[in-house]
Amino acid sequence: MKSVAFSVSCFLAFSSQLYSAPAKIAEPSASVVHGESNHGGKIESKYDGLSHETVSTLRKMKVTCAGTKDMLKDTCVSLSVSLHCPGVQLDYVRNAKLQLIFETKDWYQRHALEERDLVVVVDTTTLRLGRMRLVSQNIDTLGTEILEATISYDAFKKIVSGQVVEMAVGKSRFELRQKNLEALRDLNNRVKISQ
Repeated sequence: MKSVAFSVSCFLAFSSQLYSAPAKIAEPSASVVHGESNHGGKIESKYDGLSHETVSTLRKMKVTCAGTKDMLKDTCVSLSVSLHCPGVQLDYVRNAKLQLIFETKDWYQRHALEERDLVVVVDTTTLRLGRMRLVSQNIDTLGTEILEATISYDAFKKIVSGQVVEMAVGKSRFELRQKNLEALRDLNNRVKISQ
């Protein structure tokens, strides 16, 4: 009788451990945030299930707050770039999206529709990348305008390969800093394009 009682108690103890705490299954990471490198930018990679693509993004990074002779004063410019890869992979880039964020104290310094053409000068090569679309325009203590352009991956690679890169949108002209170029190169290195 003692052996039957011992067997039943062992069985109950074992079965209670099986059913008391369900096993945890490791879930795949929805996004991977890569820390800041020497360039100071933050790069994030995540899969978007709605659009069925993996997106690697350089988050908003300041370019300049110093106005030039062609740029209106008291305007800060930042950029954000994302590489879009179809499916769950980083071997092929469909396109790149470039966002320019303009923040100014003067609410009237917005880009009219005819002043949204993006021109990028890479070293001595001029790339005319088309008209940027308005993503958002907010007026609070600062006027914030976000413009976006979808560009080919080849155009993005040309920008990344440059030593001196200047961008112009309407009357706004600015040069990317070395840290901006390093961050863009770092973003490009996150994809594994087979040659």
